[in-house]
Amino acid sequence: MPISNYIIAVDWGTSHLRAFLCRVNDDKHLTIIDKANGLGVSKVIHSFEKTLFECINPWVHQHGKLPVFMMGQIGSSIGWKETNYIPCPTQLEDISAKCVNFSCADHDITIIPGLSCRLYNDMHDVMRGEEMQVLGWLQQSPQHLIGNHLICLPGTHTKWVLIKSGQIVLFKTAMTGELYDLLSTQSILIQENNAEFNQASFQLGADFTLKSEQGSFIHGLFSVRSKQLFGELSHSQAKSYLSGLLIGSDVRAAMNAQEWQSSQLAQVSIIGAKHLSQLFSQVLKVHGINTKIYPVADMTLSGFNSVYQQMSTSLDNNTPDTSMS
Repeated sequence: MPISNYIIAVDWGTSHLRAFLCRVNDDKHLTIIDKANGLGVSKVIHSFEKTLFECINPWVHQHGKLPVFMMGQIGSSIGWKETNYIPCPTQLEDISAKCVNFSCADHDITIIPGLSCRLYNDMHDVMRGEEMQVLGWLQQSPQHLIGNHLICLPGTHTKWVLIKSGQIVLFKTAMTGELYDLLSTQSILIQENNAEFNQASFQLGADFTLKSEQGSFIHGLFSVRSKQLFGELSHSQAKSYLSGLLIGSDVRAAMNAQEWQSSQLAQVSIIGAKHLSQLFSQVLKVHGINTKIYPVADMTLSGFNSVYQQMSTSLDNNTPDTSMS
């Protein structure tokens, strides 16, 4: 990996490509100076190469050949180059050492691998992309490297990640965001899909799942419909109620997980978009759990920083000393 004053960091998921032109500072930390967007992995029409360079060509014309670091579904079986999942427990050095490197149009491209884990019930779980945000979170404080921590990364597939002594030990996935999208657009539950968010209706839905008997989620879903039929919810309130019901169920399952003890958690760290993170925080506080929200873009960049610095250090250590004594 040649030394450059700039690199391109790419978060390439299923639905979106988000690229960041970053300046490499003297201390090898990265600063974002420009952003661009493109098609997600599942929406690419021609080729991954064409899609990437359509997005980053203005930067290439200005700065020349630049190293490109990519994370997310671009490294999956439906992506450009498949990377192996690194089994947990794992730490930064494991991730940096297992990146896939190749050249395209004379650009050095690095795809960062995802993670896998095996849960207490012998089920497997996987992630691609969120590991960078977790790595970024680990860099925020020396205290994050000590003791046990639980991180929530809300989104299409919400992740709950257990950290012990700076290692990613295991994680659990909830399809909360995808279920919300499917039920909002492809079921009988929602009649008005463009309604504004309603806080009271959200809390009503969250309370339903937080206070109902065990295993009532699948029956409770129909209350989104029945409450509209009998005038307890308007069509415009139903979508917020559905959001509360789903997030409430997600949080309740996480707080009852056998992999960690919620009673021993002083705090849950949340990494995500502002509004969604606030909703998860609100529901966690009903359980008496304190939260701290970290902006997802900041944690992603910090994660790229970690991998870039680790790979740069490795490169420096392997560079022959040509100085004359």
